Amino acid sequence: MGTSALEFEKPIAEIEKQIDELKRVAEERGVSMDDEVASLGKKLADLRTEIYENLTPIQRVQVARSPKRPFTLDYVRLALTDWIELHGDRAYRDDAAIVGGWARLDGETVMVIGHQRGRDAKENIFRNFGMPHPEGYRKALRLMKLAEKFHVPVVTFIDCMGAWSGLGAEERGQSEAIARNLFEMSRLTVPILALVIGEGGSGGALALGVADRVLMLQNAIYSVITVEGCAAILWKDGKSAENREKAASALKITAPDLLELKVIDEIVPEPPGGAHADHDGTATNVREALIRNLDDLRRLKPDKLVRRRREKYLRIGQYVE
Repeated sequence: MGTSALEFEKPIAEIEKQIDELKRVAEERGVSMDDEVASLGKKLADLRTEIYENLTPIQRVQVARSPKRPFTLDYVRLALTDWIELHGDRAYRDDAAIVGGWARLDGETVMVIGHQRGRDAKENIFRNFGMPHPEGYRKALRLMKLAEKFHVPVVTFIDCMGAWSGLGAEERGQSEAIARNLFEMSRLTVPILALVIGEGGSGGALALGVADRVLMLQNAIYSVITVEGCAAILWKDGKSAENREKAASALKITAPDLLELKVIDEIVPEPPGGAHADHDGTATNVREALIRNLDDLRRLKPDKLVRRRREKYLRIGQYVE
């Protein structure tokens, strides 16, 4: 157990601290405090459930960005087997912000591609805070084409504030790389399954998001722009907490909103207290959802798969007055 950085989780952290203290006293004095620990444990579970069932959109943004949440390589370790990472775009370099390679899901070979953030300063610098350069997207596309060659499904994990917008990235064709991925994914002849595991932000997320099924973790977010970017454009102040809160609500970035809008196809439940409270439990839910959806998609012939995928995206945004 550990203290939490999020404001609304402070009551949870307080009970966790009390449980740790009881265990320490019991060990020091050689007495049993099992009943007290069990009582506090039940109180903790109830509090986690209550808090996480009533999160506001801006609180979900905070949860989705938590460095304690499982990242792509955590799901690879916990939900998949036989991981072989592949590197480089065969043109410029290897981008550590996107990882990809062969793995097995329930004994079946899949190509896994996902954004990878870091947990500490050193790792974040190495991973560029999970914000890919064009070569990251070109690596992803190379691996998708490799999967197509061997008739293997593609599974993508989306967790990215946005594509890197630095000078070098623009010089090397960031917008072209993203657009190329959108185009090529729309006609890839193997099943594509995308899962938003944290923050799905802007074109940086969409470049891995054109899939036959888009799943989303319960406390993840998926949006065309960050809440700060939206607040800065609409209300000229992206740092104001009130503006960020308004933007988070207006953007409809939470999983229930996006399911209702038919932007995503399924919500993958998180354990009480969020994915960061129970990596193993979250990975179990993710694994089950991936297996079930891929079983459905494998039954479709390639031409039907591509046709249905294109129709799915053409339907998004239609409305009736």
